[in-house]
Amino acid sequence: MASLKEIRKRIESVKTTQKTTSAMKMVSAAKLKRAQDNFQEATPYASKLKRVVSVLSANFSEEEHPLFARSEGERTAVILITSDRGLCGGFNSNLCKALLKELEEQKIDAAHFTIIGRKGAEYFKRTDHTILQNYTSIPVTEQSVTVKTIVKDHIEKFEKNEIDRVYLAYSHFVSVLTQDPAIQTLLPIEPLPSEELDEREILFEPSAEKILDTLLKKYVENQVAVAWLDSIAGEHGARMTSMDSATKNAGELIDKLQLYYNRTRQAAITSELIEIISGAESL
Repeated sequence: MASLKEIRKRIESVKTTQKTTSAMKMVSAAKLKRAQDNFQEATPYASKLKRVVSVLSANFSEEEHPLFARSEGERTAVILITSDRGLCGGFNSNLCKALLKELEEQKIDAAHFTIIGRKGAEYFKRTDHTILQNYTSIPVTEQSVTVKTIVKDHIEKFEKNEIDRVYLAYSHFVSVLTQDPAIQTLLPIEPLPSEELDEREILFEPSAEKILDTLLKKYVENQVAVAWLDSIAGEHGARMTSMDSATKNAGELIDKLQLYYNRTRQAAITSELIEIISGAESL
């Protein structure tokens, strides 16, 4: 049986942990609001760009631009977006498991990974897949440059026929309680479903052919950038939920320890009284 001193130390330790998790919850809540604002600000531009690309995808064939070209090969590259820090529940592990399952279903045994975030690298370094690049602790001011570097490298490899396809994997923010793994084909650029195509006529100046190359590369960059913003919002939402749960669990543990402490203390007092009474009777 633990002594009263040990139980008191345990209670104080849990109270300290509870204060920490509560503070982390509030910090994540503040960061989540900023992350959501950033994502929402980027969404209108992404939607307009998607509308323009929908027209291009319907009017240009694979032969007219290499980014539309499809191949039956299995050389696959993956851009994976995870977090650098933990304490966010299954945010990273759920995405990595879903991606690994998808690759297994596609019978891809050795994909080349470019990973944003430390947690994704820690997961996939134990697999047969190859990690070519791992970007960690990227400041907000350098995110745009990082995205351009990653996309430029993959587009060059795709155009040189060094890889057959590129997947983008990240966690989509649905709500504070829900972040869904999202895995999509980044290259080749796939035609949008017929119900999403914008049938209105768009006039290009100087011409669609001349702006096609720049526009498609900008579209791919935008997809990765928006996915990163989406993932950041999801990370803070997951951490907020996780820390809220940890704070509540700490409170319940404190109550149980306090009750155990009171019972142990009462048992010690009763034992002392019995010894005193027994001693007095023996005289």
